[in-house]
Amino acid sequence: CSRSSTETARAPPRHAMLLEINPNSPETRKIRRAVDALEAGEVIAYPTDTVYGLGCDLANKKAVDRLYQIKGMERSQMLAFVCRDLAEVAQYAVMHNAIFHTLKEFLPGPYCFILQATRDVPRIVQTQRKTVGVRIPDHPVALALVRELGRPIISSTAARHGELPPPDPREVDVAFPGLALVLDAGPGGTEPTTVVDLTGRMPKVIRAGAGDPAPFEA
Repeated sequence: CSRSSTETARAPPRHAMLLEINPNSPETRKIRRAVDALEAGEVIAYPTDTVYGLGCDLANKKAVDRLYQIKGMERSQMLAFVCRDLAEVAQYAVMHNAIFHTLKEFLPGPYCFILQATRDVPRIVQTQRKTVGVRIPDHPVALALVRELGRPIISSTAARHGELPPPDPREVDVAFPGLALVLDAGPGGTEPTTVVDLTGRMPKVIRAGAGDPAPFEA
């Protein structure tokens, strides 16, 4: 007999391809495969130096929309720019000497810094305050991805609001239906980045996480 319309409507959501990758020396062809997915407008999950992240191509508006949809985020929630180096950060964030020296000291590392946005930041990911969150993860896979892509990955923690990030990439796959690819570099952490706002006269710790917040606390 033919399948009923109810059964069709209840078809399980599409799961991502889990692609095992060497966390210390990521295989070039696997990085290329992930970048192909990003360039095609897909959302992927990938490891960082803190937790697994969900990411898409900065240049693709539909992909950014899809990232918000897959994570179930409010539009008011900030997405981070994952950059390959400080030169790339400077394209999207205003950096005077003091900020440059701060970022040079703490990045790559488990921090996300909120800075004033430049005109190169697409409106879809710009906050009302015209700020941008930037980070450079200390993880070979994440850095290989942004280098191969040639521009930042727009990223968010692979966790629902108020929940701890799952360390198992297979759990990430199950938790976020609609991902095209999960780069499996083994277990991740459960503590996200420390978020520090550098747009004011004094640094302000927005979220204490994996990075030591003490240097930024009065």
